[in-house]
Amino acid sequence: MLPPGPGDAPPGGSIVSLRVRAAILHHAPVGRPYAESRPLRIETIELDPPGPDEVLVKIAGAGLCHSDLSVINGDRVRPVPVALGHEASGIVEEPGPGVTDLKRGDHVVMSFVPTCGGCAPCREGRGALCEPGNAANARGTLLSGAKRIRCDGAEVSHHSGVSAFGEYAVISRRSIVKIDSEVPLVEAALFGCAVMTGVGAVVNTCQVRMGQSVAVVGLGGVGLSALIGAVACGAGRVVAVDLSEDKLRVARELGATDTFLASDPDAVAAIRDATDGGVDYALEMAGSVKAFDTAYRITRRGGTTATAGLANPNHSFTLPPVGLVGEERVVRGSYMGSCVPARDIPRYIALYRQGRLPVNKLMTGTLTLDQINEGFDRLDRGEAIRQVIAM
Repeated sequence: MLPPGPGDAPPGGSIVSLRVRAAILHHAPVGRPYAESRPLRIETIELDPPGPDEVLVKIAGAGLCHSDLSVINGDRVRPVPVALGHEASGIVEEPGPGVTDLKRGDHVVMSFVPTCGGCAPCREGRGALCEPGNAANARGTLLSGAKRIRCDGAEVSHHSGVSAFGEYAVISRRSIVKIDSEVPLVEAALFGCAVMTGVGAVVNTCQVRMGQSVAVVGLGGVGLSALIGAVACGAGRVVAVDLSEDKLRVARELGATDTFLASDPDAVAAIRDATDGGVDYALEMAGSVKAFDTAYRITRRGGTTATAGLANPNHSFTLPPVGLVGEERVVRGSYMGSCVPARDIPRYIALYRQGRLPVNKLMTGTLTLDQINEGFDRLDRGEAIRQVIAM
């Protein structure tokens, strides 16, 4: 954080505004390699103080995710300029007006959809589908409708209500989950997206039971989180599918019983043969139509194909309805792992602390904020699972 400017902090009063460093995306799509095109510029921004039901958080760790990359490469359109970053952990710096259940020094993890608690999906326990929360994310605002970030006097959009690629962030209380202070904060960041989405897809969306078979297609941070979630659930067969031999090796270390190279033209037939006609649940985590096609074709009769991968919205998949009927197949979407963040993040952290969810093994390494563009190059090339910016 840069020194406060004149008027930033009145004597004996709370912070009025902060000048901090953050990664700002000014336009998209941006050409590769990002180390040269520098889509994310490290800017000095002005961060307004938290409004009612908002919190100023000092960011501790922020993960690089394909959802951020899809904004940079233009697959997902978001209002720019935008302060990217949605998977994060941090420490409460200042609760805003009306926030009475958090105090300075509390350790927290952010979820990338704020949950209002009052809309129809929230009342049904489906916080990932919160209507005001998703509408705010699309607009690039906080749940309140406000924007608290300015750069050179102009408003900057929030990314998924978090904007974690910076030293500090103002975040809706409805996006924040308090965690135990003994959990390492850099690793805790992964629970805000990769773990919540991957493990949640297994536990909540598919409700995998002990002894059933699960395949995961696409072994990034979300896919490997799904894999360790399937292992933790007691799945009898855990099949891993990816284009990278290195990621298949990691999958075996994490408990995969079978691994297959996605580029093998006989992979589908080999998986169906190895699993006696297909798996009970196939989860597509790569965000591509080809990966979803693979997942669908390796699902057995009566089985479920689920996807948590966010493919380009202009891409589509053709599905013959006769197969759904004649084989009683199920196709499911899973957003944010169908999670209720305040319920599920503490549960998954408890399993991590028991050694049943080895989230630490998903860490490729840590970066500084100034290395962020190089980090997205590695993610784009498939060379990283989860890189975390350690503030």
